[in-house]
Amino acid sequence: MRIRATVAAVSGALALSAFAVPAAQADDSGSAYGADVAQIRAAHVKSAFGARADAPYDMDVTFSNFKIAKSVKVGTTQHVSTTVTYTLTHAANIDIKAADFSTGPYLYKGSYTAPDNMLFGNKPASCTATSATVATCTGKIDVYPGDGELLNSDAGTWKGGALALAQNGQDPAAEDYDITKVGYADKGGLGSTLVQRNSKLTVNATPEPVKKGKTITVTGKLTRASWDSGKYVGLPAGQKVTLQFRKAGSSSYTDVKTVKTTTGGALKTTVKADKDGYFRYKYAGITSTAAATATGDFVDVR
Repeated sequence: MRIRATVAAVSGALALSAFAVPAAQADDSGSAYGADVAQIRAAHVKSAFGARADAPYDMDVTFSNFKIAKSVKVGTTQHVSTTVTYTLTHAANIDIKAADFSTGPYLYKGSYTAPDNMLFGNKPASCTATSATVATCTGKIDVYPGDGELLNSDAGTWKGGALALAQNGQDPAAEDYDITKVGYADKGGLGSTLVQRNSKLTVNATPEPVKKGKTITVTGKLTRASWDSGKYVGLPAGQKVTLQFRKAGSSSYTDVKTVKTTTGGALKTTVKADKDGYFRYKYAGITSTAAATATGDFVDVR
């Protein structure tokens, strides 16, 4: 498991030093930067509730215009990355171009102060100043389901946040490091997205070829990623899937009928052979599970 919200908060100096690593040196796997940012935030939240006396000061930075895709589809093993843009507004005396200034977006499941899970990017965001106090920033959220970052219960709505850190010349490795001179800003509830279990859909229309007027049996299977097991599994029975048909020479599909899945996500229905064309199943998806469309299967009607 690479990052979970239950990560223990380390000392402020250690966590803040990790966040200040320049983007060019950040670990592309996300195992260093993302995990350390989670620790930073945990320490900052604790200080906000009076659990820490030594903490960074609240930096005069705000975030707005947070934009992210409506959904993030995550399978069982493949790395998934989604882009986030936002506006960073800061006091005139804050140098966002400084080598030890960093900012980045994140996603969290559950409450802002005690999230069930969090997702960060492999590297800090890049920002372009549009005025002396405003910048547009672009960062990424990286997900590694094969590393156990997600559980099936995590599927659904996640909220977006952004944070920023200024070391202000402090050397985290020095004995006289003074964390109270370090600036930090963090804001949740800036936006939302669906983190969904990816789904797959198959179709097979038989027999091929078939005489006109005879029965065609169309089977298939609807599966989705299980983040608990790392495999694709059938959806529960009763999921509504649409059977569609596209006649040969046409570029568009039309709905034929609604079919419900049975045990293991299995699909089966029959239609009468009328003309040459392609059959496919289409699933609209639900909050926890992404939509899917099967590749059309051609039937030669004679």
